[in-house]
Amino acid sequence: MNNAGTSAAKPFEDVGTDAWRNDLELKLFGAIHCSRYAIPFMRQAGGGSIVNITTSASKTPPASSLPTSVSRAAGLALTNAMSKDLAADQIRVNTVCIGMIRSDQLEKGWKNRAPELSWEEYAHDPRHDIPLGRIGSAEEAANVITFLSSSAASYVTGTSINIDGGKGAAL
Repeated sequence: MNNAGTSAAKPFEDVGTDAWRNDLELKLFGAIHCSRYAIPFMRQAGGGSIVNITTSASKTPPASSLPTSVSRAAGLALTNAMSKDLAADQIRVNTVCIGMIRSDQLEKGWKNRAPELSWEEYAHDPRHDIPLGRIGSAEEAANVITFLSSSAASYVTGTSINIDGGKGAAL
């Protein structure tokens, strides 16, 4: 599984060249480097699974979401191309597009934005505009990632799955 990131989100004109480089190095090149090291071992084992982590916003980025939305969208293209290059070696490559899942980063945002709310109240706040009505749990995301990593997904490659409670505007 490849996952690294920060939420570097600003309007286009406010993002400097170094911020672009840093974001692409962390998110896109992080996945490239990890995959390069793992692929020889997967080939030796007769196959394997790479799961890249991105965000559902990478499919339909909102305004002022740069550079993060671009580096995450590049991760989708990386997944698709790698899945075709590695299929003959029985190496499957997929992406999960994470939405609002309880994490340290999300909890920090909750404590900064709405400290008067309990976690349960914050997680079910309708202002999040999540069709399932709540923030997801890490276990829910882990279940999908585990599926993609398992033999149960032996015929799944080159795809992306949203784990966002239905909030994503694109499949």
